[in-house]
Amino acid sequence: MNNACILVTGGAGMIGSNLIKRLVSMGHSVKAVDNLWRGQRENLLDEHGEYIINMERDFHELDLTVPGALDMITEGIDYVYHLADVVAGVDYVFSNEGSVFRQNLLINTNTIASLRDRPLKGYIYVGTACSFPADKQTGVDAPPLREEDQYPAWPESAYGWSKLMGEYEALLMERETGIPVSVLSLHNVYGTPCDFDAERSQVIPSLARKAARYPAEPFVVWGSGAQGRAFVHVDDVVTALVLAMEKGLGKGLVQIGPDVCTSIKDIAEALVEVSGKDISIEFDTSKPEGDRGRCADFSRAREVLGWAPEVDLKTGMSSLYQWVAERC
Repeated sequence: MNNACILVTGGAGMIGSNLIKRLVSMGHSVKAVDNLWRGQRENLLDEHGEYIINMERDFHELDLTVPGALDMITEGIDYVYHLADVVAGVDYVFSNEGSVFRQNLLINTNTIASLRDRPLKGYIYVGTACSFPADKQTGVDAPPLREEDQYPAWPESAYGWSKLMGEYEALLMERETGIPVSVLSLHNVYGTPCDFDAERSQVIPSLARKAARYPAEPFVVWGSGAQGRAFVHVDDVVTALVLAMEKGLGKGLVQIGPDVCTSIKDIAEALVEVSGKDISIEFDTSKPEGDRGRCADFSRAREVLGWAPEVDLKTGMSSLYQWVAERC
């Protein structure tokens, strides 16, 4: 599998840029697509300030909601990682459900339409734990989710529904064309480089920003803090994505996340400790919390991919906090 030509949609985002760096280090040729809504070209710089791919030739700023947007750059592609979607923090997602749903449906179906007649060796679709039924995500003590829990489907959010539809269409493509597909259902990914913008950032970078800026910005946690998530570091996710190309094609759905659900209150307290500041934590229960809590039974990831999470949550949060604090 050395020297494969690989296309990564959403390639300038947190996961995509880290994935591209790993793939390039392995000797692969990589093309990246991103509309730069959240991603940034600078995310594709190495530690020396040099771009890791040829940006003129191999970076494409495209809007995948436009039919045929990918058509001109799929020639010679061996594998595709489809990470591109519209996602942000819980407030944005629940305040823009119709738009998020429509845009993600278009992004996913247009990507499939441009690829299904190509002689691909593999298609890796990045899904989300948000696609699991809301009644399976009941709190920090909820049983770990299993892949077979996904149906009967009843995601809480339009985002979860849109990602589930992309997963379904990817598997239809596999059945109809023979292109092997791997679907990774990611739990809550954190790490750098990340969007810590007040409007669109997700929980850990948002709280890291508030801690770094405190007291100029109050340290307000949305909701009660009792809601929880299974947080997985981007380095572990990239490892899973590489393993999906090597071992997961044709194997269906695999969850990527830890079997421990961490409350947002615990995340907030850990970031306060990491900051070294005397911070007063406020909880705003008028704000949305999203799903009450979930974690992953990652036994299928272990069996199919040989994967297990390795980055300790506190270590990962400490690194993220330092990165955000340097940019606040």
